[in-house]
Amino acid sequence: MDNRIDNLFLCHYYEAKVGAFISLSDLPLDEANKILDRIRDEGVVFASKRSKEYMSIRRELEEKARKMFIEKGGKPRRLVPHYMTFGECSWFKDWYKECREIRIPLQNFDPEIVSFTYGDLFPTMRYQDGKPYRNQIYRLDEILELIDIYGYPQEWNKDGKLGPERYIEAQVWADEPVAKYIGLKG
Repeated sequence: MDNRIDNLFLCHYYEAKVGAFISLSDLPLDEANKILDRIRDEGVVFASKRSKEYMSIRRELEEKARKMFIEKGGKPRRLVPHYMTFGECSWFKDWYKECREIRIPLQNFDPEIVSFTYGDLFPTMRYQDGKPYRNQIYRLDEILELIDIYGYPQEWNKDGKLGPERYIEAQVWADEPVAKYIGLKG
C-alpha cells in the first residue's frame, strides 16, 4: 500500500453532549425522524436544516454505497457506516454547539472496511453536474489517486463557493476501529 498513509488520519466530529459515533442511521426510521424533528425545531445546529425526507434518502444512499463498495471488493461488517472525514475539515466545527474531534491514524483501518466519496455522500450520489467523481465509491488506493488529481476539497473549497464538495468522506463499515470511542462524550 502507498506509504503516504503513515501520516494520514480520519476525523470524526460530534456534539460533546451526544457522544462520538452516535448515528441516526443506527436507529429505527421512525425514532430517527423524531430526533431529527426535535433538532429541526430547536434550529440551532447544522442538522436542523435537513428536510423531512432526509432519513429516507440517507438510508437509500447508504444501501447504495454499501452495495457499490461490495462490488469493488469491500467487506462491510455493518449495514450502515460510521462517518468520518479523510483529514481535517474545520467546516465541521460550525456544525455543532460544542464540537469535538477524534483523529485516528489511517493505518488503523483495514482498507476492506472503509469506502470513500469525494465529497459528502449526499451530493456525491445526487448531483448531476458531470464531474467524474459523482456517483462513485472509492477504495483507499483509488481515493489516493483522486487526491493526486484534485487535491482535498477541504483545502480548495473551504467556503463551499466552488461546489458541494467540502471534504472527502470516509464510510467506516465496521465497529472495531472506532469501538473505544463509541459514545465518548465531552
